[in-house]
Amino acid sequence: MAATVKQMALIVSLLGLVSFILGVVAENKKPAAGTPVPGVDGISVTCKYPADPTVALGYLSTAFLVASTVVGYLALFYPYKGKSIPQGVLFKHTTFTVFFNIALFTTGLAATLLLWPTITEQLHLTRNVHRDMSYECPTAKTGLLGGGAFLSLDSSLLWLITLMLAGNAREDFFEEEEEDGDKGEFGAVSSNAYYDDDGVKGSA
Repeated sequence: MAATVKQMALIVSLLGLVSFILGVVAENKKPAAGTPVPGVDGISVTCKYPADPTVALGYLSTAFLVASTVVGYLALFYPYKGKSIPQGVLFKHTTFTVFFNIALFTTGLAATLLLWPTITEQLHLTRNVHRDMSYECPTAKTGLLGGGAFLSLDSSLLWLITLMLAGNAREDFFEEEEEDGDKGEFGAVSSNAYYDDDGVKGSA
C-alpha cells in the first residue's frame, strides 16, 4: 500500500512527540548528585548514584529524533501516487530551502543537547572512582536534556512545515507539466491542418 502525505506527517509527528516525552522524563529522572563514599585506602572516593533510567531514556529520545528526521527527509522526496519530483525543483523554492535548512540545524542542535548530557551521565556512572577526597559526585548539567527534548519537538514540527511546502511545490510542478503537455497536443493538431486548392481548411 502506497504511503500518503498525511500518513508520513503522522509518523513524523508521533516520532517527534515520543522523543520529546522521553527527553522530558529523562530530565526529570536525573538525580541532582551522587553520594561520595570514602574508599578503604583513604585516598579515593567512590560515587554512589541512585538507580535511574536517564541514560537509557536519553539514548531512546535521540533514536526517536533520528527516526523522525529520517522519515521527514524521505517524505519530502517520496513518489506519492507513483509521481516523483526532481530534488532540484524543490530547492528552487526559496521558502522550502530556508525551512529545510532550519529543520536540519534544529535537528542537529537537538541531537547535541540530548547526547551531550546522556553521554556525560553515562561516564559519571561508569567512572565513579576518583582520587580526590573532596569530589562531590556531580551529574550531567541540568536543563540540557529538557532543552534537547523541546528542540526535538520543534524539529518534527519544522519537518512537517517543510513537507507541506514540498507538497505545494509538487502541485505546482505537476500542474505546469500538464499545461505543457496540453500545449504540445494543441500544437500537434494545428500542425496537421492544411488548406486545399480552393482555400478550404482541412486536416490530415
